Amino acid sequence: MNNMVRFITEDGSAFVHVVDSTNIVRKMRELHHTSATASAALGRCLTVASLMGAGLMKDGNTLTLQVKGNGPIGGIVVVSDWNGNVRGYCDNPRADLPENRAGKLDVGGLIGRDGVLYVIKDLGMDLPYIGQVPLKTGEVAEDIVEYYATSEQIPTVCALGVLVDTDLSIRCAGGFLLQLLPGAMDSSIDIIENNVSKIPSISSLLDSGKTPYDIADLVFQGLSYHKLDSFDVEYKCTCSRERMERVLISLGKEELDRLAEEQDNTEIVCHFCGKKYNFLSDELRNLI
Repeated sequence: MNNMVRFITEDGSAFVHVVDSTNIVRKMRELHHTSATASAALGRCLTVASLMGAGLMKDGNTLTLQVKGNGPIGGIVVVSDWNGNVRGYCDNPRADLPENRAGKLDVGGLIGRDGVLYVIKDLGMDLPYIGQVPLKTGEVAEDIVEYYATSEQIPTVCALGVLVDTDLSIRCAGGFLLQLLPGAMDSSIDIIENNVSKIPSISSLLDSGKTPYDIADLVFQGLSYHKLDSFDVEYKCTCSRERMERVLISLGKEELDRLAEEQDNTEIVCHFCGKKYNFLSDELRNLI
């Protein structure tokens, strides 16, 4: 069964993207060795970037989320391709906080509630589209809703969840992104609002064995709807030696020359997957 499914109501009032991102967040945890709260924070960002990226128009388009709050996790960067495949990292993956007053992981505190959320869309044009909003809660889902309301004027509901086990493994993760379409019927909006208000947390639904199809049933209960498509999304890094050469070239001739003179071997580590690339001094001189 595919882990990303997209649905639309028969009357064209709304669509919803639903993803089970458990394997994505497990891969992230394996690569970055995140704390419990960092797993939830970065996992939510990966999940929503996958949902948003899957709505891009064509091959080659990408979507980048940057979250810059004042919390101990530092900055978060997540990139999605147009198929919803994602990769990401945070500045301080081991940062953690005690549970909040509700007894849940304090994602808002770890990210910080004073900062900015950036959404960068590279649609193959001369310049990328860049939208930004002040962080509202640092809990990610609410900040995404605020972004769509402010920057794109699209009524949106976003639900995200990452359930971390006592051994720091990821039990489940997922989310949905619901948006109203132009001309949405008032009767359909009322039904959707009532449904959404009753839906349990995404992590609890997935932990109980619910699928993206089951979650869509809850969102659109009482409405006729159909599936648009379904496909698999994954944690997918796109780093390569050629990309790292371009990174080195961007440093400029003087810096490359300094590196070649000071050390026999220069190591570059990919932020997204941790893979190491080594360049000998002669290779740097060739780049120069």
